[in-house]
Amino acid sequence: MTRHVRRMQPEALNASTGPRGPLAWGQINFLHTTDTHGWLEGHLKEENYGADWGDFVGFTRQMRSLAKQYKVDLLLVDTGDLHDGNGLSDATTPNGNVSNAIFERLDYDILTIGNHELYVTEIAYETFNNFSKAYGDKYVTSNVEIRNPSTGQWEYIGSKYRYFKTPNGLHIMAFGVLFDFTGNSNVSRVTKAADLVKQQWFLDAINYEKPIDLFVVAGHNPVDPTAPSSTLDIVQQTIRKARPDVPIQLFGGHTHIRDFVVYDSSSTGLESGQYCETVGWVSISGIKTKSYNGNRLPPGVPHPTQPAIAVSNSTNSTQSMNGSYGAASSLRYFRRYLDWNTRTFAYHAPGSQDLAIGAQVSAEISDARRRLNLTALYGCAPRTWCQYCQPFEAPGNIFSLVETALSAVVVNESRADIPRLIITNTGHIRFSLVQGPFTYDDSFIVSPFLDAFQYLPNVPYSLASQVINILNNRRSTGTSKKRSLTTPDFQFTPLTLQDSCVDPPISHNHLSARSYAGGRIIRRQSTELTPGYTTKDDFGSDGDDTPHSFVQLYAQPAYVQANGSLPSPGSAPPQTVDLVFLDYVARDVLAALKSIGAANYTLADVEYYLDPSFTTNSYLPAYARREWQGNVPDCPVGEAVGE
Repeated sequence: MTRHVRRMQPEALNASTGPRGPLAWGQINFLHTTDTHGWLEGHLKEENYGADWGDFVGFTRQMRSLAKQYKVDLLLVDTGDLHDGNGLSDATTPNGNVSNAIFERLDYDILTIGNHELYVTEIAYETFNNFSKAYGDKYVTSNVEIRNPSTGQWEYIGSKYRYFKTPNGLHIMAFGVLFDFTGNSNVSRVTKAADLVKQQWFLDAINYEKPIDLFVVAGHNPVDPTAPSSTLDIVQQTIRKARPDVPIQLFGGHTHIRDFVVYDSSSTGLESGQYCETVGWVSISGIKTKSYNGNRLPPGVPHPTQPAIAVSNSTNSTQSMNGSYGAASSLRYFRRYLDWNTRTFAYHAPGSQDLAIGAQVSAEISDARRRLNLTALYGCAPRTWCQYCQPFEAPGNIFSLVETALSAVVVNESRADIPRLIITNTGHIRFSLVQGPFTYDDSFIVSPFLDAFQYLPNVPYSLASQVINILNNRRSTGTSKKRSLTTPDFQFTPLTLQDSCVDPPISHNHLSARSYAGGRIIRRQSTELTPGYTTKDDFGSDGDDTPHSFVQLYAQPAYVQANGSLPSPGSAPPQTVDLVFLDYVARDVLAALKSIGAANYTLADVEYYLDPSFTTNSYLPAYARREWQGNVPDCPVGEAVGE
């Protein structure tokens, strides 16, 4: 099968399998997104997640119509990280300059900020000056402030909280809480959750003078309280202590997984994946209030039936039966993780794909992709290389490609005759690279960051050859880093040390048997299960809206090394090599050398190996131009990761 690159977004494929059954509707219902990272165009080569933002806008519009018809409430929630991961968001200066305006076509009820909105000063100010103003008090940043450049004073980027009444009379108090992030630029500041819950304004808000029927806590923050960076349980416990009779619904993000957690008999938390792959759904019935004037059990649809009791013994629920709802709580819950495709949207909201508003947004995306030249073709990737579905350095593992490409194109021509070892962190790779057109857009999808190549010249091979193992074996070098990456949640313990930076590293030992991402570019129409998410959470293993087959996934190291111009195996090694590495990991490399007695190397000895404009976002396009010209411009499209 071939597809010309110009047809990509309009020709995105639809899913071959659909939902397991209808959603349950309660008194109040939520649609949740998180960690979209600019994927508003959808996954152009993956049928499980082929819908774009216009399709989603149409879906939410129709779901709101259904909620009105059923006379129940429906709220839309997003928990941050809007860019760094897709050309639509990252090919502009600042990142998100185009994609944010498209995102804003969706009328969310509650939003909060992610760490990727805070690394770069220009992006932080764009969020403050434009994005937060587009949503007004709906953009809630309870623990994130920014220095107003006009006044020099600290202000909340959004509102501290939002108190409002739903169309059917429920009184909501909402907060937005980022995890204890420290990698932000110096124009913003993040208050730790443990300090936030002691602030008088917060205590006044949870003890508000007006009635509160439900607390909503939206956080770019793992919902699993055992996750290293999670602080939502601090907020939940503080609210629960002060208000034992009021339900609390939490929404999380940051770890890029599907998850549902029970905190107590009237508190649960939902996390809804990554990259426009998942729409989270949770519905609640049994809220005790006289002000509610809607249907408690809407006719003609299923209703929530599950109490907030963890049924899975493989999770880390901290459930307790505090609060007056207690073990005999009247609250009932239902949760689902919806695959992001038009087959899913049409099933749950018939007619949603026919709405003019959705078509308008889809057209805006197509136009933006043309203006940003995202379909510019570098070459035809001859096969699929995945991040996790193959063992490290296996032929289909992306780091085997990374090693080959680095060796081929990271060459300083004035030193080309000097052997070199090239070390990068595996965290600079964000996504699998699939067989087919490799475009300007794909360069951001696979490797969006702008880390340049530095080096130490003429390092004794006996020292340089030890660095890679030291880096991969150590737990921490104690160095400070500048950004955070997360990886999908799989069935194994720590994947890598990642680009964990000043953000607490996300280990995966607490996530065993939770959500597994997979299912790449399936072409055949079949009644068989396709590879994809197979999630297990506190409510069990029936949360995935579309059943999928399991994908075996493998741990990857924290660093990868490419060899350039070294003698063939069995030959005598060179006396010295150029030790090449990313500027991002320079301190790590120096620390590794120091650990084996080479303390004489310092940052003063580090030089740029190539022009700083040649980065981790550059080497794969350079390799594609050189090696992947077969079949251009009609690129054969491959099969799914995991097939």
